[in-house]
Amino acid sequence: MLDRYGRTIEYMRVSITDRCNMRCKYCMPNGIEKVSMSKILTYEEILRICEAATGLGIRKFKVTGGEPLVRLGCAEFIRQLKALPGTEQVTLTTNGMELEKYLPDLISAGLDAVNISLDSLDAEKFRYITGRGDLSQVLSGLDAAIASGIPVKVNCVLQKDFNDGEIEAFAELAFQKGIDVRFIELMPIGTADSRKGISNTDVLQQLEARYPDLVPDDRVHGNGPAVYYTVPGRAGGIGFISAMHGVFCSSCNRIRLTSQGMIKPCLCYEDGVDLRPLLAGTKENLQQGIRLSVDSKPGQHCFNEDLSRTESRAMSMIGG
Repeated sequence: MLDRYGRTIEYMRVSITDRCNMRCKYCMPNGIEKVSMSKILTYEEILRICEAATGLGIRKFKVTGGEPLVRLGCAEFIRQLKALPGTEQVTLTTNGMELEKYLPDLISAGLDAVNISLDSLDAEKFRYITGRGDLSQVLSGLDAAIASGIPVKVNCVLQKDFNDGEIEAFAELAFQKGIDVRFIELMPIGTADSRKGISNTDVLQQLEARYPDLVPDDRVHGNGPAVYYTVPGRAGGIGFISAMHGVFCSSCNRIRLTSQGMIKPCLCYEDGVDLRPLLAGTKENLQQGIRLSVDSKPGQHCFNEDLSRTESRAMSMIGG
């Protein structure tokens, strides 16, 4: 499926809930408004939308939240999503708290890969940023996933005067465990203040000083916009998702389905197409809605332009 700029749209991020068992300060802090459960799509409704999307050329799905594993039946949903004609890949983004518990079911369901959001390797800092998270539980889930053989990535959002001293520790995590660690620039979504974020250009310079033999890695690591580096002879890699300082919109291949049934073509804008009214119709009706959203996809986001940015909802309500 091509958008009006000639980009191939083949990847959809699917939020199945806005609920989470953590309270990360830049995503879902305490007291944040939650979506009424009556407005959350059922699994059957989500699968209908995904089936319509595969008919338009969507081949890869990322299941997100909130925290997807707090919704009962997540693994079975993934099994059914993976079984849809046209689906080539289903991956999951999780905070890792429930990963070890559900990992056998997820692997049995055919999950292709898992991303773990992890912003600190220091237990005290981790509990502070997450509000209620248990670092040891997340690391146990990480190790279990690695041991299972499923591809694993760690996503880290750096913030000034908080975890900016852990850059090299995260790099060593990648090299020691043979996984990809990706640094994601903080975006001004919901309660997040991008002024507290750190440029990936600065992160790369620090890592190049620590690892003089760090070189670009052109291998395909996934479906997203990350740029990767590695150290020859060492397992694992370092990825950079630079939404603020390295705009990658020209190669954007994704759309998002929120847990409330909105198809969003871009994180930066509140614009989208509400598919809920179309669920009473045919698959063709749903495809028309999806197509309309893709046709409205902008050429570039506007995260660096406060007056142009129209999305004000928290990330947990949009879908990570």
